[in-house]
Amino acid sequence: MITKVIRDFDLEQISRSGQCFRMERISENTWRLIAFGRYLEAGQQGEQVEFSCSEEEFENVWRNYFDLDTDYQKVKQAIDREDEYLCRAARLGGGIRILRQELWEMIVTFIISQRNNIPRIKKCVETICREFGEKRRDFQGRIYDVFPLPQVLAEIGEERLRECGLGYRASYIAKTAQMVWRREVDLRRLEKMEYEKAREELCRLCGVGNKVADCISLFALHHMDAFPIDTHIQQMLKRYPGGFPFEKYQGSAGILQQYAFYYELFGEKQEF
Repeated sequence: MITKVIRDFDLEQISRSGQCFRMERISENTWRLIAFGRYLEAGQQGEQVEFSCSEEEFENVWRNYFDLDTDYQKVKQAIDREDEYLCRAARLGGGIRILRQELWEMIVTFIISQRNNIPRIKKCVETICREFGEKRRDFQGRIYDVFPLPQVLAEIGEERLRECGLGYRASYIAKTAQMVWRREVDLRRLEKMEYEKAREELCRLCGVGNKVADCISLFALHHMDAFPIDTHIQQMLKRYPGGFPFEKYQGSAGILQQYAFYYELFGEKQEF
């Protein structure tokens, strides 16, 4: 176990922000997370955060995963003080970080997310991990399931995926897994592409449209100008006076999107 002091970081806000589906609270101040095949428990009291890993693992995996080298205070300070909505949103959700998640997992989970709610998305993700993921043991010897590889989902096919409660999305995932396994869409090349090119390439995958491509671009490829527009954000944009100032916030629009998304879900609604 190691302890770090981290500003602008809130595990509860991150877990409720809709970007990660394998992070859950296990006690009042502790969350567990499975990512990149690893299991982590993290507890938080104020700015003090305890991680169930070695210093080496933290530096090699979790520092980057939680985007701890980005200055989120600087992003919040750059918000126009006259923009009352963004100021309120940043105050409410200012502990959110844009996670640097595994690309393949984000492709599948955000295909699952279409016309779905967070509890059901989590249930579907856990089911395919339990049924088809590799079994490993955590730091206390307990078994956990890693996210299944593209070749695994390509080989099992649509019918078995439907048994996981995926509905029509099973077909999308089966076809997308086959495309990735055959390298018709090369994930390693995708990771090196600029935002617009990556977005275009992602939309070649079965079941991936603009909104899902933007979620993948932001939460896996870390393209910070990606701005996913779901029903909550769409309603916010309709109300935004004069339109959202994208040009003013180039390079950080994705962070502001997360603040706005969180505020739309959990904030006290006020007029602009």
